[in-house]
Amino acid sequence: MAQITRYTVQSPPEAPEREATAHQFLRAYAAFVMFSGLAHTAVWNLLGQAGAAVVLAATSVATIAIWVPRIRRDGLRWRRLPWAALGYVAWALVSVLWSNWPGATLLTWTLLAAGTLQGLFFAHVLTWHELLRALDVALKWIMGLSIAIELWVALIRREPLLPNFVSPPDGFDPHWYWVRGHLFDALIGDRIQGVVGNSNYLGILCVLAFAVFAIRLATHPPYAAMQTVWLALTAVLFVRSGSATALGAFAGAFMVLLAILVMRRARTAGERSRRYLLFTAIGAIGAVLVIQLWDRVLGMLGRDDSLTGRDEIWTTVWERAITHPVHGNGFSSPWVPWDPAFDGWIVDHGLSVFHAHNMWLDVFLQLGAIGVILMFVTYAAMTWRAWFFAVDRPRWDLDANRPYSPVSVLAPLVVAILLVQGLTESGPIMLWGWTFAVLFSFKMKLAPFVGVGADAAPMGKPAQ
Repeated sequence: MAQITRYTVQSPPEAPEREATAHQFLRAYAAFVMFSGLAHTAVWNLLGQAGAAVVLAATSVATIAIWVPRIRRDGLRWRRLPWAALGYVAWALVSVLWSNWPGATLLTWTLLAAGTLQGLFFAHVLTWHELLRALDVALKWIMGLSIAIELWVALIRREPLLPNFVSPPDGFDPHWYWVRGHLFDALIGDRIQGVVGNSNYLGILCVLAFAVFAIRLATHPPYAAMQTVWLALTAVLFVRSGSATALGAFAGAFMVLLAILVMRRARTAGERSRRYLLFTAIGAIGAVLVIQLWDRVLGMLGRDDSLTGRDEIWTTVWERAITHPVHGNGFSSPWVPWDPAFDGWIVDHGLSVFHAHNMWLDVFLQLGAIGVILMFVTYAAMTWRAWFFAVDRPRWDLDANRPYSPVSVLAPLVVAILLVQGLTESGPIMLWGWTFAVLFSFKMKLAPFVGVGADAAPMGKPAQ
């Protein structure tokens, strides 16, 4: 006979499964490596050449030690590797056979190889959401330390700071300063440099932080209000950096985001085609306007028609690059300033310039037309995948109405930032820029959907 009871027949509640400690450590380690890569100039200015080399070597060895057992246990989808990018790395190493600066080639190739290693590692062991969180943490540390060091120099130290905390030598140029303490000098137009010690570099990191922080906010994280505070702090640093390159990267990323949102609303193939034609027309009109109003645009940005001396740099680099147009003069990214081939070759404010201020010209100088083709294929393939990764609705079965993930716009925004930066800087082919190129190229091939398939890792186990 049935009886009334106060006890439920359902299973008793259980605490959610905890993430494995090893995987928590992995995520923290990824954030640290990303921080050390994005803020490599801060590491150099703080620890010097030897200290930066130790950090690079230690993180590379640690990555190998963590990654190799995972590959043995879980395997690696070799066909999904970014082969064009790896071909560029191989060609860079081969160039030592004819390099005009073989010592610089071998030295900087180790940096390229280390960045490639970290990019492949991140793509293989982190899910899309974990990748976003690691970038979020790393960039918050950079933004926070930039505010802190600028406040310290401006309010407490009250005098500019040189790298490695050395005393100013006689006859030095102010451009050598790590931090100048101009945080509160907005009215007189002085730019700040942040913890990375370079206004243009700080500006680009701010644009990257805008993208990462905004996407993270869209995923409804805990303490969402603090995310808006970080966006506000980043805005202060962005404005005070006064970087025209960063402003162009911000505009480029914003237009890409707008185009993605417009394209997502297309319901049929015909609508997509018409919108592609619209984008093409807008792009053509915009290019014509920029060409016709170039002087006014530069004036609005506070720059002259030489782009702060870049035209002279490009002319000098082209004269050397054209002497070996097919295979190049030998890899060196960045240019090693103490090598006789670069020491005093191009000087700006008393310092030997260490890159061509244009990624394509830099590649042509070092690795010739073959290197340019490999780099073009790398970025073209990444751009293609990033666009459709964000525009196409996630679909792997008959359900064609799944919602888009905010994380899916991360890849195209990063690609847009790198490509715009590459017009006036060589960052996208070296250090963290190259790491991101390898990372996103590999990740989009491994996990074409956010949170599904290879990107949906069991608790405590990284994605493959």
